[in-house]
Amino acid sequence: MTAVDDRPVLHTHTIRLSYADTDPAGILYYAAWFPKMEALQSEFLYLQGLRQDTLIERFGWWTVSRATQCDYLAAARLFDEVRIELRMGRIGTSSFRFVFRMVRIDDDVVVARAQNTVVTVSPDQASVPIPDDLHSHLLRWAGEE
Repeated sequence: MTAVDDRPVLHTHTIRLSYADTDPAGILYYAAWFPKMEALQSEFLYLQGLRQDTLIERFGWWTVSRATQCDYLAAARLFDEVRIELRMGRIGTSSFRFVFRMVRIDDDVVVARAQNTVVTVSPDQASVPIPDDLHSHLLRWAGEE
């Protein structure tokens, strides 16, 4: 994901790890991270005027997550502060990818990397090509426009 790391950071959020996020050995609890990433992604889109709850009415399409993946790279302990960064990943014909980096604040160590592949769909959830207006946003967010 090195090329993606060169893309602009679109949105960040800093959290302090709680007991539900990691165990005493610093092993990140995998299930705790996906809601944090989704919240960052949803907030970013919301701030761009792309509210998931109004996309169908406003544009005639909406988005669904198709695949998620996360690599846990380093330990993170209880009460560590971690910055979650959102970047634009691959842009395809009917899907695009958001890429996440989780960085421990005190030493700038990347503790995890993840991605979420999002598909544009019709109201009946059939895959459709990424609409031109959304595609323009994606290219801009990737720093390619």
